[in-house]
Amino acid sequence: MRDYLVKRLLQAIGIILCISAITFFMLNIVPGDPVRIMMGDMADEATIETVRHNMGLDRPVVEQYFSWLGGMLTGDFGSSYTQRKPVGMLMGQAFQVTAALALAAYVFALVLGLIIGVVSAAKRGTWVDKTLMSLSIFGISAPVFWVAIILQIIFALHLHLFPLSGIKTPVYFVLPTVALGVRYAASIARVTRTSMLEVLSQDFMRTAEAKGLAYWVIVIRHAMRNALIPIITIAGTQLGDIFTGSILIESIFSMPGMGKMMLDAINARDLPLIQGGVMYIALICVVVYFVVDVLYAVVDPRIRLGEEGAN
Repeated sequence: MRDYLVKRLLQAIGIILCISAITFFMLNIVPGDPVRIMMGDMADEATIETVRHNMGLDRPVVEQYFSWLGGMLTGDFGSSYTQRKPVGMLMGQAFQVTAALALAAYVFALVLGLIIGVVSAAKRGTWVDKTLMSLSIFGISAPVFWVAIILQIIFALHLHLFPLSGIKTPVYFVLPTVALGVRYAASIARVTRTSMLEVLSQDFMRTAEAKGLAYWVIVIRHAMRNALIPIITIAGTQLGDIFTGSILIESIFSMPGMGKMMLDAINARDLPLIQGGVMYIALICVVVYFVVDVLYAVVDPRIRLGEEGAN
C-alpha cells in the first residue's frame, strides 16, 4: 500500500511541475505586453521600461520561471498587475466563494444521484425506473447556462422564492447549487444504476435473498459496497469538474469566485493572476484524482502496485 501511494504521489508532483512549466512559458509567448496594458496608452517608453525592470520582466524567461516556481512553492504567487494585490490573497477570497458553491453542488449531486440510481436499479423496468432515467437524460443534455437561466426566471423573477444573484446570505447559493449540480447528479445516477444492476444479477445476491434478507437490506448493505468502484470513479472525477467548471454559473449569478476572477484576469492579461488560477485548477484536479486512487485501494485491496503489475 505504501509503495502504491508513493508512486501516485510522485506522479501527481510530476504532473503539477509539467503543468506549471507549460502554463508559464505558453503565457509568456502570447503576444501582448502586460506592462503596457497595465500602464495604459499615455505612458512613455522610459516609464514602461522602468516598470518592466522593477517587475523583473526584463529577465530571461527561464530565470523568471524558476523565480516564480520557487515563490509558488512557498505560497507566493506574485502580485496582480491590475489590482496591485498579492495573487494568493485574491485567490483565497475568490476560492471561498467557489468552494462553498462547489461543495454544496457536489453534495447535492452526490446525494440526489445515488438515491435516483439505487431506486432506479431496484425498480428496474417499472415506470419509476423509466421516469427517473428519462429525467437523468434531460439533466445530462440540458446546458448548464440554460438550466441556470430557467431557474432564475421561474424561482427568482416569477415566484420570488430565491434571490436572482449575489452572495449575501446562504439562500443566495440555492439556485446556483441546483443549476451546477443537476448535470452531475444525472451522470452519477446513470452510473450508479448500471453498476447496481450488474451487482444485483450476481449469484451471491440471489443467495442473500434466499436467506430471507429484506430486499432493500440486500440492495443497500450488499449491492452498494460491491458497486462502489465505478461510482467512486465518476464521483471523484466530477468533484474536480465542479470545482473547476463553475465559471458560467458564477458569471450568470454574479458570484465573485475563481471563475469570475479568471475571466477578468484573462481580459486584462494579468499574467500572475492567470498563472495562479491555472495552477489552482491543476492542483484541484490532481488532488482529486490522487484521492480517488487512494479510495480505489481502500475499497478494493487488489488495486495495488504489486497486484496491478501481476494482472
